[in-house]
Amino acid sequence: MLEIVTAGGWLMLPILLCSVVAAAIVGERFWTLQQKRITPKHLVTQAWQLYRNDQLDNLQLRKIRDSSPLGRVLAAGLVNIRHDREVMKEGIEETGRQVVSELERYLNTLGTIASITPLLGLLGTVIGMIKVFSAITAHGVGDPGVLAGGISEALITTATGLSVAIPSLMFYRYFRGRVDALVLKMEEEALKLVEVIHGERTSETEGSAE
Repeated sequence: MLEIVTAGGWLMLPILLCSVVAAAIVGERFWTLQQKRITPKHLVTQAWQLYRNDQLDNLQLRKIRDSSPLGRVLAAGLVNIRHDREVMKEGIEETGRQVVSELERYLNTLGTIASITPLLGLLGTVIGMIKVFSAITAHGVGDPGVLAGGISEALITTATGLSVAIPSLMFYRYFRGRVDALVLKMEEEALKLVEVIHGERTSETEGSAE
């Protein structure tokens, strides 16, 4: 492995660094973007029951807020529970934008890695071919061993860059879709709570919320 890295030239270092960063981001996002951590089950039901039983004090609000990103969104609406529906929705939307930004953390970095690692590999290819042509100019084409170093460097950096870029792009797309799904789920849950509190859902829907 060390021989391959050495044969690839100095551009292997930034490519390998990108691979380490990408792997760390993927692991962290898999841990963070678990549905049970973002939108825990029955949280809307618990908030509704607290409200219905007149137990929704500051302590309970803090517990809801600290429980999860969905809890933060719900708490932003519950703080304005004495106001009308539009005020509650505005509070939810403002906090929701902050939560979405946190859910998308590091994804731009992962997307950047997916974009630049093929370019780094291509740069390695160009540098390797420059070495090949320099060797041809100096020694001719009679000795293949003279050309092997430049060709090897070109192929190794290209292959390594693509090997990092392809999974990085796949995980970037996957996490973007996962964030979109989680955001949609949070919006549905928050809207459900607002409408139940303001009596805008049917008794059947309200019963399911309970």
